[in-house]
Amino acid sequence: MKRLSLSLLLLLGPGLSAADRGELIFQDDFSRRESQEKTDEPGNGWTTNSKARAKGNKQVDLRDGAMYIFLHPEADHAVSVAHPMLFQDGTVALRFMLEDDRDSLGLDFADLGCKEVHAGHLLAARVTPKQVQLQDLKTGNMRLDIHTTRQAKQKLSAEQQQALAGKNRSLPWRVAVGKWHELVVTIDGDELAVTIDGQPVGNLRSPGVAHPTKRLLRLAVPRNAVVDDVRIWRLR
Repeated sequence: MKRLSLSLLLLLGPGLSAADRGELIFQDDFSRRESQEKTDEPGNGWTTNSKARAKGNKQVDLRDGAMYIFLHPEADHAVSVAHPMLFQDGTVALRFMLEDDRDSLGLDFADLGCKEVHAGHLLAARVTPKQVQLQDLKTGNMRLDIHTTRQAKQKLSAEQQQALAGKNRSLPWRVAVGKWHELVVTIDGDELAVTIDGQPVGNLRSPGVAHPTKRLLRLAVPRNAVVDDVRIWRLR
């Protein structure tokens, strides 16, 4: 039986109403069943990279009203579970559980039409049991020339090294494994902010965050994570 839905008050944060978040453009509580158990079938518009990066092996399973994401032994890349969306500023809220100290969950925002960066990567918020990492990928690690230089194992120029300054922020934050938590990621102008279980974790201000079109949400899982009750609001 499906668990009780998460508290909207926790998802919205202290003193915020649904109207303050803008228009609710997507929601999913994963209360459905797959037609088979051999390959990924997340449904509701979700796609995965299992065919390309895990030889088609199953890496996403819907059960008990939640989405379980797990890296297959034959995969050559972290699991990516993606859903289209479109906003300039907005909020993504969800419940998540990390089952082991080695697990993590990333919320990556992308625009595949942006050719200045590798694979559309714009910005990300990543949660581990010990910290939260906020990243401006557009003007930082995934800026196309920086990514290409690193892939070629060449030395970054002085300008490239300078460009990376201030594009990543790591915030110590304890997240208990084996328990459900509420995560809220908000983008407003050039600010990326994270709240966990109703408590502000921190923020990052950086130019890449202000990219005008966030078109794709990717849930990035290098090992295991469980996700439920996804909500996306568009403010602008």
